[in-house]
Amino acid sequence: MSDPRIANLARTLVNYSIRGQSRETISIGGNSVAEPLIQAIYEELLRKGVYPIVQMTPERATDAFFELGKKHHFNELPSYQKSLIRQLDGTIRIISDTNTRALSGVDPKKQQMLSKASKPVREQMLKKKWVLTLFPTAAFAQDAEMSLGDFEDFVYAATFSNEKDPVKAWHSLASMQDRLIRKLRGADEIRIKGPETDLRMSVKGRRFINSAGTHNMPSGEIFTGPIESSVEGHVYYDFPVCVQGREVDGIRLTFRKGRVVEATAEKNNDFLNAMLDQDPGARRLGELGIGTNRQIQRFTKNILFDEKIGGTVHLAVGQSYAETGGKNRSALHWDMIKDLRKGGQITVDGKVFQKNGKFV
Repeated sequence: MSDPRIANLARTLVNYSIRGQSRETISIGGNSVAEPLIQAIYEELLRKGVYPIVQMTPERATDAFFELGKKHHFNELPSYQKSLIRQLDGTIRIISDTNTRALSGVDPKKQQMLSKASKPVREQMLKKKWVLTLFPTAAFAQDAEMSLGDFEDFVYAATFSNEKDPVKAWHSLASMQDRLIRKLRGADEIRIKGPETDLRMSVKGRRFINSAGTHNMPSGEIFTGPIESSVEGHVYYDFPVCVQGREVDGIRLTFRKGRVVEATAEKNNDFLNAMLDQDPGARRLGELGIGTNRQIQRFTKNILFDEKIGGTVHLAVGQSYAETGGKNRSALHWDMIKDLRKGGQITVDGKVFQKNGKFV
């Protein structure tokens, strides 16, 4: 029998996250292993009168692309891909890796070239309706040090898909986050303190965004873009960051006048610095996010979940989100997580806003 939580997630994505409308064209993208969720989304889009476009790729297609692709494959996008983005009203993307380390041996320069070439298309996509989610696979479960069954339970709890009315739960979280944002109106200096961490930044005139499942699923965060030149201090990230098939662990960054002037990692240090050196904006902070999803309490080595852990903050180097008022530009947007649940705090203009992961 099919898992009813998959149907629940599909309905949430279509009716709440993407808000599909009759005669819209919306793409569904994911690996073939995610077929149960892709099929459920496809059927729900048809019920709404949407034109669904399915882009289901073989499991090893990305591996083959980086292994066999020629220089032009990484430096430019085909006209078909550019045209498709213009024609779409929205996109639903499903992460469904069967090997999360498949790209660990890929030349980072190829990944950087592709990121730069894809940037205009990504920017167009972000101006339309979009949502990103995850289908639980054995590879993700292994990274999280969980059985597949336990990881499925974790994913469907984090997305509220195990509840009778998931949409109602997302509206409730959005209301709570609205209250937090109201408390932050007019704020200037935010200070984050914790083990090996003392970081200050200004958010004066910047806007906090309420992220409650309309783009990332799961979600549960409020975020903004700090003043680009204001970041001062140092930070140690408690959890590894897994990106482009590599795990970077023990990251320490030092900021001066908004720029990373020192960056070290206990694991994959060269990769860390190569990513930060790809363009001038990569060494500046593009995002400050505060996680609020209390259904997510454990680290899974997957940023879609980990940055939402209730009681943590994430600080992304690179590209800002325009809706926050952020002005930093980069081909990079790399979230790194600081756990504040044991001995950490956030102060806003000198007043405690959060202590030991709990809002005051």
